[in-house]
Amino acid sequence: LGLVTFYEERNFQGRSYDCTGDCGDFSSYMSRCHSCRVHSGCWMMYDQPNYMGNQYFFRRGDYADYMSMFGMSNCIRSCRMIPMHRGSYRMKIYERENFMGQMYEMMDDCDSIMDRYRMSHCQSCHVMDGHWLMYEQPHYRGKMWYFGPGEYRNFSNMGGMIFMSMRRIMDSWY
Repeated sequence: LGLVTFYEERNFQGRSYDCTGDCGDFSSYMSRCHSCRVHSGCWMMYDQPNYMGNQYFFRRGDYADYMSMFGMSNCIRSCRMIPMHRGSYRMKIYERENFMGQMYEMMDDCDSIMDRYRMSHCQSCHVMDGHWLMYEQPHYRGKMWYFGPGEYRNFSNMGGMIFMSMRRIMDSWY
């Protein structure tokens, strides 16, 4: 079970809201959110309602001023809890959309698909096992996107994101 407490002001001040699961829109609970405390679980936070906009990964810890920490221009508007996964991790990444072009199967973190696979980018993937974070730059930098088990045929409908590195969301992070 996950729990995160959101606060209107930095440094855990102002009104607060305890969240124990997915929340598509904070506006009915608070007008703004500038700090949070993740008591348990791993979470994706979004700077737009309904799990839209930029995504940010939060794990257990105190975030007294997360906007400056992550370089965010908008505060969190929605959040989704990531289910814990125990067991193996498997994902196939493809050079082109609709699972076309070069394919590589991954079972561990990759800090650069260019260095490891000589792949300039991937445009689709199939997550068979586990939960993954994919990043637009090598070495887990830049914008990120969460991928749970499923088929993702075309990244261009995700705001044209290009992914260059990916890592597993490990159960030890919970």
